[in-house]
Amino acid sequence: MPGPFTRSIRRASPVVTLLAVACAVAPARGADRPVLEITADTVLDPAIEYGGLVIRASDVTVDGAGALVLGADGGDPKGFTGTGIRAEGVTGVRLTNVRVRGFERGLHVSDAEGLSVEGCDFSDNFHDPGFGWGEQGRRGGILLERVTGSRLENNRANRTWDACTLVDSSDNEIAGNDFSHSSNTCLKLWTSRANVVRDNDLSWGIRIDPGEVHARDSTCVLLESGSSDNRFIGNDCTHGGDGIFIRVLNGWVSTGNVFEENDCSFANNNCVEAWAPRNTWIRNVANGGSYGFWLGASDGNVLVENEACGNGSPDGPHNSPHLPREGHAGIVFMFGPSSHTILRGNVCRGNNGAGIAAIGDLASAGTAWRAFHWIAEDNVLEGNRWGLYLRHADMVDLAGNRCADNGEGDVVDAGGVTGLVRHEVTAATPPRAALSGPGRAAVGETVRFDASASAAEGGPVAFRWQLDREAGGTAPTLERAFAAPGLVRVAVTVTSGGRSDLAWRDLWVVDEAPETGTEPAGDGPVTGWRCEDPDSRVAFAFDDADPLVGRAALVARIDPYAGGRTTLVHDLPRAVPTPVGGALVVWIRARNPHVPAWQDGNPLFTLRDSAGRETILAPETDLLAAPPSTEAREGWLRIEAPLGGGEGWKRTGEDIADVAAIGIGFDSWGAPPLEIRLDGLHLAPPGTPAP
Repeated sequence: MPGPFTRSIRRASPVVTLLAVACAVAPARGADRPVLEITADTVLDPAIEYGGLVIRASDVTVDGAGALVLGADGGDPKGFTGTGIRAEGVTGVRLTNVRVRGFERGLHVSDAEGLSVEGCDFSDNFHDPGFGWGEQGRRGGILLERVTGSRLENNRANRTWDACTLVDSSDNEIAGNDFSHSSNTCLKLWTSRANVVRDNDLSWGIRIDPGEVHARDSTCVLLESGSSDNRFIGNDCTHGGDGIFIRVLNGWVSTGNVFEENDCSFANNNCVEAWAPRNTWIRNVANGGSYGFWLGASDGNVLVENEACGNGSPDGPHNSPHLPREGHAGIVFMFGPSSHTILRGNVCRGNNGAGIAAIGDLASAGTAWRAFHWIAEDNVLEGNRWGLYLRHADMVDLAGNRCADNGEGDVVDAGGVTGLVRHEVTAATPPRAALSGPGRAAVGETVRFDASASAAEGGPVAFRWQLDREAGGTAPTLERAFAAPGLVRVAVTVTSGGRSDLAWRDLWVVDEAPETGTEPAGDGPVTGWRCEDPDSRVAFAFDDADPLVGRAALVARIDPYAGGRTTLVHDLPRAVPTPVGGALVVWIRARNPHVPAWQDGNPLFTLRDSAGRETILAPETDLLAAPPSTEAREGWLRIEAPLGGGEGWKRTGEDIADVAAIGIGFDSWGAPPLEIRLDGLHLAPPGTPAP
């Protein structure tokens, strides 16, 4: 039943009914502010301060007429509670010209479609500029959860924690809004896809004390946890902790995003910071920050005609100088792989360090990973300390770059650089690389990769192949068989008239041994699997849409997940002899939405024999939190645990006579649903080729 200050607005005559409410309730203050339940088209009375709106119906218009929805009237904004306007499960709602302040959340919409929010002001809701590092939940101006096909236009949300947050929301347009001056983010996307963000003021997303260095991960724009295939066009992302930040704290990468003509300048830290593969940056401005573009663990990124100038200057932001002698950079790929990178026509002037830097793993001197398979063409590198700085880099093609007045060199080999080729340019445009070939192969199987469909506007096309560190020749095609399972990076660069393009494949080479529990025996349900966590529930299913080994992969969806260690147990149809000197092998592909994701060592294997004795195999490093390749964050990770321990595994427990059950344990910090895919599970005999 409605409370004493709740009104239900009926469809018969919305304006008249609302005026009757206004007459019955004088202009309200404090606890007397009315909360309206809206079920029909409604015009608010600007003479009334409302205590909240609850939109119950679809296809209604709420015209705020400039009215104020007020929660706390003053006080500390980090203590604000409640929601100003709430809508759930509605379609076709239009909300215009209303002001909301003094709440934990100004507007909260969930499970909605076709929403339109225009000309509203959600400023001065939850705000906490003094908070330290970390998140504070979903608070601030606007929160959209599972909202699709909607539009936010010409709204304001200033002086909030997160001005606008999208969670599990897709195909929305956010245009012409002022979401500036927030203490955490101006715009946050979380598991949100295919949205268009255009011509917004997303500046001054920063939380920092005088003299502080890192601004506590505050940023104008944050993309997290699978926020992919979005477009950002013409936004003001200046003066942030970062300008645009693609963060990957749980291994769930955000890919396929296009950023075009955004201004991310004057960031305290990085004008752009990204840790995810396959994003594209076109004509953005990244000037006057500590770094212009910081791209770590960012394979397959493309940067075209961006501007990254004046970064790391001693009289401006110059935090985290990671290049030699307190150096910074306009564009830097560092502290993570950068395979398959294209940079064309970027302008990098006056940076206190490198114009562009490609840096492989310093700790292992490039053994663990390198800046691999690069094209840098037609970039302007002027007035930097170094023009192009290379260290532990391989398979780099340079052409048409304009270098001048770089004090310590135009192209600098700082050590460990191989496969560097400089081309004289005779063609006006680069060729187009095309590559066909498989994404998986069995050990010993001959596979063929074909780049012969690559094309250029006149002139012959040359080819250069490489498979990780092995040269692959110069023919249009490449054939290989692989003796060991694991990931192989297949790279080809095509060149015509001195200009180049690139293509690649991540090839998963699998050992097709008979599987134990991860291959369906028929068309029936999954049998033989269970969960040993009494507070969690697991649904097991076979998925034949994207298997790696055999006909299908096993999918375990843990929902609800209680947090802590959950063990998936496969009871073998009959016990099998323990292969002395052998190993447990499985391919794993996991998705964990929680931040942070994994804890306490993953995966943990338990082998139980028919007498109930157990052997436990624990990895010395968390293989899910820090997989050996960045590709395993979204692809498959092959894990081989020696049954006797060693080689990165610690064995505890009892000696077992046979194997009757296999447990695979996972431990996460939080308790969202987890999705675990398993394939190729088997006990390998001694002598299996190492990956």
